Amino acid sequence: MPLDTMTKMTKQVRPASISHFGQLPATTISFNLKPGFSLGQAADQVDAAIRDLRMPPGISTKFQGTVKEVQSSFQNLTILLIVALLVIYIVLGVLYESFIHPLTILSGLPSAVFGALLTLVLFHKQLDLYAFVGIIMLFGVVKKNAIMMVDFAIAQRNTGHSAYDSIWQGCLLRFRPIMMTTVAALFGTLPIALGYGEGADARQPLGLAVVGGLVVSQFLTLYITPVIYLYLERVQEWLRREKVPQAVTV
Repeated sequence: MPLDTMTKMTKQVRPASISHFGQLPATTISFNLKPGFSLGQAADQVDAAIRDLRMPPGISTKFQGTVKEVQSSFQNLTILLIVALLVIYIVLGVLYESFIHPLTILSGLPSAVFGALLTLVLFHKQLDLYAFVGIIMLFGVVKKNAIMMVDFAIAQRNTGHSAYDSIWQGCLLRFRPIMMTTVAALFGTLPIALGYGEGADARQPLGLAVVGGLVVSQFLTLYITPVIYLYLERVQEWLRREKVPQAVTV
């Protein structure tokens, strides 16, 4: 049977080989980074260009290589951040035998994260892998400041002092060690934030996140933590009264 009875042959220009990704035909497009641009910025611009093309539904795009690994690392770091907060809460809950006091200690973390992100924005730095590590490091230092005050206040409460007097004395007596620890951590990470040493450009977001978070949280934690402690102490006393059975008189 002649072949031309079943097929139609034409001469056209076609690629010599067709690449596949999985079971689908695929085409790889590579790009390089301009000086001063990060990988995240390049990925965002590529996504914007893909949206502008308005490709048909049958065509899909995926990042591979370094961009894929960076995106996967960020997803893992987000999970790690949540797990770290849960572990800190559980350890503090076991230490103080309370569900309320760990919330008081963790109340200073949002101000630290705000300071870290604000510093990165002011210095035009991306929230990259190093900056994420700096935020996790920041949690330990900021949490320690609240522990010093709350731990002293709990000890004073056990001796019969009021909640206001306990946290007031805690702020006065723990102010010096809090400042010493914060200043030591601040000056330790300041060279990284200023960009000294080999490979300083890559590590600079880490230093900026720690320095900015420490500066902002140091001013806010000394005011926020005592107030939150007093409010949560009232909540804890109300819960204790609810649990105490009321005597019924006839």
